[in-house]
Amino acid sequence: MNLILFLLRSAWGMVAIAIFTGFISGGSSASLIALISSASTRTPGSSLTLIAWGFVGLAIISLITSVISQVMLIRLSQNAVFQLRMRLSTQILNSELSHLERLGNARLLATLTEDIQSVANAVYIIPFLCIDAAMVLGCLIYITWLSWLVIVMVAVLATVAIGSCQWLLQRGEKYLALAREDEDVLFKYLRTITDGIKELKLHYRRRQSFTEKQLQVAAGAFKRHNTRGLTLFAMTNSWGRLIFFFAIGFVLFALPKFLTINPQTLAGYILTFTYLMLPMDNIVSKLPQLSQASIALQKIESLGLSLSNRAESATVPPNVKLSWRQLELKKVIHTYHSDNEDSSFVLGPIDLTLYPQELIFIVGGNGSGKSSLLKIITGLYTPESGEIRLDGELITDQNREWYRQHFSVVFADFYLFDELLGLESNSKNLDKQAQEYLKLLKLQHKVTIENGKFSTTSLSQGQRKRLALLTAYLEDRPIYLFDEWAADQDPTFKEVFYKELLPSLRDKGKTVIAITHDDRYFNGADRIIKLDYGKIT
Repeated sequence: MNLILFLLRSAWGMVAIAIFTGFISGGSSASLIALISSASTRTPGSSLTLIAWGFVGLAIISLITSVISQVMLIRLSQNAVFQLRMRLSTQILNSELSHLERLGNARLLATLTEDIQSVANAVYIIPFLCIDAAMVLGCLIYITWLSWLVIVMVAVLATVAIGSCQWLLQRGEKYLALAREDEDVLFKYLRTITDGIKELKLHYRRRQSFTEKQLQVAAGAFKRHNTRGLTLFAMTNSWGRLIFFFAIGFVLFALPKFLTINPQTLAGYILTFTYLMLPMDNIVSKLPQLSQASIALQKIESLGLSLSNRAESATVPPNVKLSWRQLELKKVIHTYHSDNEDSSFVLGPIDLTLYPQELIFIVGGNGSGKSSLLKIITGLYTPESGEIRLDGELITDQNREWYRQHFSVVFADFYLFDELLGLESNSKNLDKQAQEYLKLLKLQHKVTIENGKFSTTSLSQGQRKRLALLTAYLEDRPIYLFDEWAADQDPTFKEVFYKELLPSLRDKGKTVIAITHDDRYFNGADRIIKLDYGKIT
């Protein structure tokens, strides 16, 4: 039902037409059974012409309406899944960074991949299920026409079947829901394999402990719950078939003892019940898929609601201030919550003023809050208290997007895009500018740029950071921030970075802030800001 509502929200008119034509197709298919039964039990000498024309007409109607229903619902369902995927991706992009970090990459990836794919798989089979349901309904109407007593018997059997199957289905859905929760944990450990492969290879005991205590436990829980859920659905499928065979046996062997049924009517019952087995089997066999999709849709909606509650104001930012006087942080406080909600790290209160054309080093021990301060300065974290002002203008939810456009950043855990996205309109000579920066960064022999796309990003970490710096150069924004940028550079290029590149940016009028541990280069800074346990000392 959740899936039907999901499709109805996309375009209820098209869904109604598709389902209506699907029922016509299914009803026509069921009517064909009645014609076949009539033709097989006709009296000798009677004409088949009328029955034959009826057969051809119903077959054509069934074919045309089936195609219309399937094509419409397939297009509609794929469009609905597309909209769902884009809406969820947009919600993630528009949500607060701190909230996304608390949710974790594993949950976000599981929802974007597994949950949306489960919904996509389920909505694809809905057209066929509508046709199968119409066939079942049509066959039941035909049985009622043959004898209302038989339909009473079918109703009793259906009540027993639905009641018992519902009990199995509820237990099966419970286990599938648990399996879906296990999948979030499993995704986390699967990411550990790819992200931490070097560390795991270097430490045998760590690798064994990870495999046995974390990966195997999570995968085992997922397998156990999934197996139990799917087993209950398989039992439901087999139980449904048994009830159908029981219905056929009852009509064939028991019913004639209570009612006088002529052989033609009995043949019609047997043919109809036998034909019913295929659509019923199709419906029951698809129940696990539908249940998984329903659970996935609930997870998607739950995540979407969580993201919506922490969504940032979506605005098209005006032009940045290329000329500015000062950036002030006044009594800014930000609390970082760890996985254990009982413990937290408080950054601040921070009082800091930045000016144009400065080179500032931020120093401090690990965990002192340097990266968090960087995210506060750039507007990625929203202060819990205090205020940020750019030339006296208070930064709020309404202008935070505009404020962020003043910064170019290379994070310690940076992501390198293989194209110069968003820079297409910055310059008519983008490739030429990029080639000049490649020479400056000594990458011209390894990378070329054509139509704003890097020829390769399969480089060492230090070289990839240089490409990230190239992108920052091309952004040409007023304030530059670097988080341990030189950590992966060789000694020669580290010297170039501190003594040539950073001063060059400052001389161009840029404000440059660098998080660093390289104390031998501290004398090149205009100011040094030291953090200790979240406070400027």
